[in-house]
Amino acid sequence: MLDIKMPVIHRIVTEESCSCLSEKEIIEIVQHGIDRELEGKDIKGKKIGVLAGSRGIRDVQLIIKQVIINLKAHGADVIVLPAMGSHGGATAAGQRSILDHYGINEKELGVPIVSNMEVETIDHIGRQPVYVDKKVLDLDYIVPVNRVKAHTDFHGEHESGVIKMLVIGIGKQAQAEAVHQHGANGLKNLIPKVAEKVLEHIPLLAAVAIVENKRDMTAAVEVLNAGNIFEKDAELLKYSKKLLPKLPLSNLDVLVIKEMGKNISGVGMDPNVIGRMRINGIPDDPGTASRIVILDLTEESEGNALGMGIADVTTKRLYDKVDIQKTYMNTITSGFLERCFIPVVAPTDKEAIRIALQTCGRAVDQDTARIMLIDSTLELSHIYISSALLPEVPPEYKICGTDVTDVFDGNGNLTLF
Repeated sequence: MLDIKMPVIHRIVTEESCSCLSEKEIIEIVQHGIDRELEGKDIKGKKIGVLAGSRGIRDVQLIIKQVIINLKAHGADVIVLPAMGSHGGATAAGQRSILDHYGINEKELGVPIVSNMEVETIDHIGRQPVYVDKKVLDLDYIVPVNRVKAHTDFHGEHESGVIKMLVIGIGKQAQAEAVHQHGANGLKNLIPKVAEKVLEHIPLLAAVAIVENKRDMTAAVEVLNAGNIFEKDAELLKYSKKLLPKLPLSNLDVLVIKEMGKNISGVGMDPNVIGRMRINGIPDDPGTASRIVILDLTEESEGNALGMGIADVTTKRLYDKVDIQKTYMNTITSGFLERCFIPVVAPTDKEAIRIALQTCGRAVDQDTARIMLIDSTLELSHIYISSALLPEVPPEYKICGTDVTDVFDGNGNLTLF
């Protein structure tokens, strides 16, 4: 094997300002929004379900807690339901566990967490069934709470957000599988149609839509209703895309990502950030890295490594953490099998990066290799690059710290971040 030495690494950081809401502002927006939607309604004794998803949303517990406080203040009987398709191994216990990771549990919220995977068919769109969690059918109202963001599988008027939660989330694994079997175009076209059918059968009291900035902080919160939910979800999606983080440099030989996970992105690493979807028929964005290395899997993923197939090389450390049953369940439901293909497995971080350098498609050495190392696709405020990239650093980033010549410990593990 070629002995390609690791280039000298430089740290670059950005202090670019990002608008975000304070905790006080978030609470006030939710409080006023929910109270506005309750005006003229008597919900005393009504059964209301707050829908919570599987994404790692920074202020999700704070927001759900405030929704519950407002509803209970008006006398409602509130429960929280996981609304996350096939995540958590498509089991009730697994989905409850995911919520618990985010502090969404009975102890913190003071209301029951009702997790269930059984669904009922409530309607059809042609031959396409419309499924809903059976527990939801016992409710008087629902309040979905979700982040609005570019989807990792497709692009359309409605992607990740409260509309999708009404379909893939509330319909559990059955609905996720039924919609995903139509591929990316099916997701784009079916999600709004299925959501409309759901809302004909399940009364929406309100919906809370969250937008985060490029530093994973809450940039906007809006409380929606049945009359404006489609319009607002589409508007907030456009706004969220303006805030989406992007790699500051392109045409990399190797992109190294420290960790992936379900709390970071639906497919572990956000394809909208790195430029590679890894879906048959969808090419990489221009300038996407030749090789992608993923080093570790977050604890919050509980072994679900959907998305590892987006990378070319990984480590035995990550491989040993993979729960095949959870990963396959989520992947097969999505329909995009290539996203869980196992990358080349290297014994150490050092060897994984060396393999990627050797196979990047051109002959590189210590001086010419174009390498970028990031913590995750959520964290791009400080990154590491090789010397070959220094002339291309954009003005919003500054080069700081001393050059690093030895980035691995004695066991070959990366010591950066």
